[in-house]
Amino acid sequence: MPPHGAQPAPAVLESMVVAEAGALMMSLPWFALAPRGQDDTVLVLPGFGASDRSTRPLRAMLRAMGHRPHGWGVGTNVGPAEHVLRGLLRRFDKLVASGDPIHLVGWSLGGIYARFLAHHRPDAIHQVVTLGSPVRSRPDGSNVAGLFRRQARRWGFGDLRTEVDMDRLPVPSASIYTRTDGVVAWRDCLQVQAPRAQNIEVVASHIGLGVNPAAIYAVLDRLASPSRWAPFDPPRLLAPWFPDLDRVHDIQEPSSCSS
Repeated sequence: MPPHGAQPAPAVLESMVVAEAGALMMSLPWFALAPRGQDDTVLVLPGFGASDRSTRPLRAMLRAMGHRPHGWGVGTNVGPAEHVLRGLLRRFDKLVASGDPIHLVGWSLGGIYARFLAHHRPDAIHQVVTLGSPVRSRPDGSNVAGLFRRQARRWGFGDLRTEVDMDRLPVPSASIYTRTDGVVAWRDCLQVQAPRAQNIEVVASHIGLGVNPAAIYAVLDRLASPSRWAPFDPPRLLAPWFPDLDRVHDIQEPSSCSS
């Protein structure tokens, strides 16, 4: 039997997204406790099979809290197709043309793209925040792994995660994950914690991470102080949103990857 967390949670838990969207509206007053941004540029990347429409609530919250969020503008994320990667690089280059480093926020496969960019352009990136992204995925670690592999073969691309070390980044990073993820195995979302790398657990569905109050609060907190990185430490009133924040996991070295 696989160890706990080696496979996604039951897919039925993804129905939590309805309650999460409602909880976001009810939780808006609590976001007064979140640190405000300093008008920094944030590029938000959607997950596999999703588009900028899926990240609208998250971007709206970022904008309301003093950031300048941008969608990726490439349409549906069909996997590492040539037009997807070219479009992503064009968008990235346009946003960094001013010379100021930007933040990358990636949801699921979007987080893999973000980590890939961090290896190639660390000078242009403040930090990377991922939401339910399989940093160290295995063949059975995702309910959409087979579909992703077929798409990658169709477009003639190998797995991005075999080209660079997706675990350890040259920029600060936070991996937001949930044990009730019905798409990606939560253990595959854990990066090795380091002086500027942290895993943050929330209670959420995978498809609800973009509207989950705890996940959004964690993103806001991480983006607010890139020049003086410190471990995530929520206000005492919001501590129940973040179970086992200080948990130390036994993280194994990554094996062969998939989505």
